[in-house]
This record gives sequence, structure tokens and C-alpha cells, in this order.
Amino acid sequence: MATTSLKLPDALKERVAKQAELVGKSPHAFMVDAIANEAERVEKRQAFIQSALEAKIDFDETGMAYDGDEVMKYFRAKIQGIDLPKPELKKYK
Repeated sequence: MATTSLKLPDALKERVAKQAELVGKSPHAFMVDAIANEAERVEKRQAFIQSALEAKIDFDETGMAYDGDEVMKYFRAKIQGIDLPKPELKKYK
């Protein structure tokens, strides 16, 4: 395992120590978890953005998409336990 040194402002170091104690972790474990969580958040956001870009390319090539109102109606029905057929793709271009 690699070793990394962090220089923290005193106020942040105190906040980390206080919060780590509240959750029953060492300050080191708290910071490792915080860094891991942030890395995961950024990775998920990047994957979401990539997926959106791919969907845009697909739409530009095919012109096919779902009607937003129909999708919301379908989801509301599912939440209420109502069985509706899935919305169908439509040609928009």
C-alpha cells in the first residue's frame, strides 16, 4: 500500500478528528473513506455523462426516443401498482 502525506489546515484537521470520533473511526480511516467516496462519486458522474453522450449519438443517428410524458405516466402507474404497457420508441426526426 502506498503512503501519501496530506497537509491539512488546522481547522479542517480538527473537524476531521471530531467527525471521525463521532462515527467511531480513526481520522486516517475517516479520510481514506472520504477520498474513496469522492472518487466513486466522480467515477459515477463520468459514467453518467458518457451514457448521456452515447444516448445523444444514438438519437442523432436513429431519431428514436421515448415520449417523456408517457414515461412519467408509466413510472407513476408502476409506483401505484397499476399495470401499464411500457412506452414505445417513436421516431422524432
